Amino acid sequence: MTEEIIQYVTHYGYLAIFILVFLQEIGLPNPFPNELLLMFSGYLSFKGLLFLPFAIATAFLADFLGTNLLYFIFYTTGTFILKRKPKWFPLSESVTGRLTKKISNGGQLSIFIFRLTPFTRGYASLITGLLQVKPKIFLPIAIFSAITWPSVYVVIGNLIGPSWDGYAIHTGSLKNVLLVVIAMAICIILFVNYRNSRRKVNRCDSDNSPASVISDN
Repeated sequence: MTEEIIQYVTHYGYLAIFILVFLQEIGLPNPFPNELLLMFSGYLSFKGLLFLPFAIATAFLADFLGTNLLYFIFYTTGTFILKRKPKWFPLSESVTGRLTKKISNGGQLSIFIFRLTPFTRGYASLITGLLQVKPKIFLPIAIFSAITWPSVYVVIGNLIGPSWDGYAIHTGSLKNVLLVVIAMAICIILFVNYRNSRRKVNRCDSDNSPASVISDN
């Protein structure tokens, strides 16, 4: 984090957190990831410059409003975009229909995990809106994910507060903490996908078992 950004966040506090998180959630680039911003916000709460619950609530509100703005833009324009997409665009109407049905019938966990994962969080809102996933499905995911990931990073920043100066000097250490969190998220995604695939295989095996065939006959 640059000295200017540190001074900006320190001076403007909750307003700076809200603006920077909101801008990144709607797809506008920031000079540093929201994850580092929230960890720094946690450190400021450790120093007594911010109140920890208010920092989490500010990040939650900014994320929830930003991701829903992006979602509803593509939800309201998704049909128009898909009907006028170029021929080389990889998503046909049949493909988008299958994806929408899959998400509606149990793919919500995948959306939730992608909403927790850095670099894919904004794309999750965009894609679900584009695929016309209903608000009653997306909004609960947006709420729970907007509560979860800011809380984790702000609390991490608060917990490492006593050692923050060492982390700040060696910025690679902060990046390592962030990479560990990202790696954990990726492992969760892989585990969930593996478990779901195993369940599908077991279900198919049970449906094709001799006892099942005899019962059907």
